Amino acid sequence: MDKKNTTERRVINPRAVAGRWIRRVAKAEYRLKILYGPIEVKNLPNLLRSFRDGKVAMDGVPSLRDMGVKEEFDAVEVWSRNRVALVALKDWFENRGFETTGVW
Repeated sequence: MDKKNTTERRVINPRAVAGRWIRRVAKAEYRLKILYGPIEVKNLPNLLRSFRDGKVAMDGVPSLRDMGVKEEFDAVEVWSRNRVALVALKDWFENRGFETTGVW
């Protein structure tokens, strides 16, 4: 046998490659739902978007530039990678009489 003509075949497991990629790029994300209740509030999603964009300030809540806002039938869902700021936002709403699901 001639060593020059030998070939080596490597087999790559796509699941292992995908798993390594996901672990490298994935970041923790936290969610919070603010439930509509007996308190009548208009344009709560717009208020939260304005807060995210820096147009509105909320006392004791640090800014959340990466916050996402989604309006649902009976709630507004908010998500961010900053857990501390999201907990402060939850406390802000709960102090004003809103019900929340908590940060998860």
